[in-house]
Amino acid sequence: MSRPNTFSIHPINKFSNLDAAVRRPREITCFSFDEDHKYRQDDSSLRYYYAPLLPADLNKGFDSFRNLDDTADDHLDGLLQALIHYEGEKKAKLDTDFVTWRGMMTKIMIVPFSNLDSWEMNATKFQDTIFIEENHDKKLDNRQEQYGQAPVRGAMSQDLMSYWGYKFEAISLLNQHWCYTDRKDIETREDLQVSNYAQYCSIVRTGFGKSKIVIGGEVDAVKDVKPPEQGVPVNWVELKTTSELVNEKEQTKYERKLLKFWAQSFLLGVPKIIVGFRDQQGWLQRLEELDTQTIPDKILKSSRRLWDGQICINFASVFLEWLKSTITIEGVWRIRKREKSPVLEVFKLEESGTGNILSDPFIEWRTTILPGLLPVQNGEPALKEKPKDLHRVADPHPP
Repeated sequence: MSRPNTFSIHPINKFSNLDAAVRRPREITCFSFDEDHKYRQDDSSLRYYYAPLLPADLNKGFDSFRNLDDTADDHLDGLLQALIHYEGEKKAKLDTDFVTWRGMMTKIMIVPFSNLDSWEMNATKFQDTIFIEENHDKKLDNRQEQYGQAPVRGAMSQDLMSYWGYKFEAISLLNQHWCYTDRKDIETREDLQVSNYAQYCSIVRTGFGKSKIVIGGEVDAVKDVKPPEQGVPVNWVELKTTSELVNEKEQTKYERKLLKFWAQSFLLGVPKIIVGFRDQQGWLQRLEELDTQTIPDKILKSSRRLWDGQICINFASVFLEWLKSTITIEGVWRIRKREKSPVLEVFKLEESGTGNILSDPFIEWRTTILPGLLPVQNGEPALKEKPKDLHRVADPHPP
């Protein structure tokens, strides 16, 4: 293991006036996991939002919950499989600096305001692109630590509280647009078995500063219909649950939660977040619709001013540029954030190879199959797409 390179987080005010350029997220492809959690190169798991009937018991059906076992490490496999399909259709290699899941970029974006977070990521450079995944062992350790804490007297279990979020999704979604759905199917959603096996994953091209990024992430639903044209903005909806704001403590906790809510939706270009407010017993009481792009302004107008979205954007832009200058050669690297640490650490784990970050089919595709499909220029395959301009936006929170 090499000596860590460090990137200073503090003071965060140094990231306040950089005005980073942001590329508006645009979907380039997608894929689905079906009810057996099998990969499908289509949008068959796309769901449609239709407001649930209130009040609703989010505890109902907990005993029959089909909860996906995610203890196995899937790395970037689904995302890479979709990129093989995309590059095969375009007959061109995707030109990007980074490829990762949304969860990794969310963690990076919110670093300036997440002092207590602790996480690790693995990275490798392959054909001029840095691929980043979560360190799965660290993820499981964090989960075990969270679930191993002594329960608060009178509080619900972590498993049940996690279920409330999935139940909220189940009673808020339809398999097809509401105009094609029977009224009975809409009104009996509360009786359906809840499962988190099926997922629709959107893959977008975006960017911070000079860094081009391809991000994959699950999207809960579309509010109306998804346009057939690729790259057109979509009225995506993100669904979240939180406790009712009965006192100052709950209000503060909610405003902290909004940081992650905003960052997750911002990264995939999700314009709306539907928040379901529940009581302490898990009964859904009311809904609130938030415009993703207006959340940071609301936080800055709050008396608490707990976080700043522009600082998050600027921080991500500067860090990614630094990361490109740090991970310049092959091998496996570790990106680490320690709890309460003033720095992010990056160090090398393995001198060569890509570890298990990249799948064998993706490596074969890039090294053997794709070059045979590409047009030849000056005796060499034309591997890169033409770079596209970054858009500087007056409002740093793109729709």
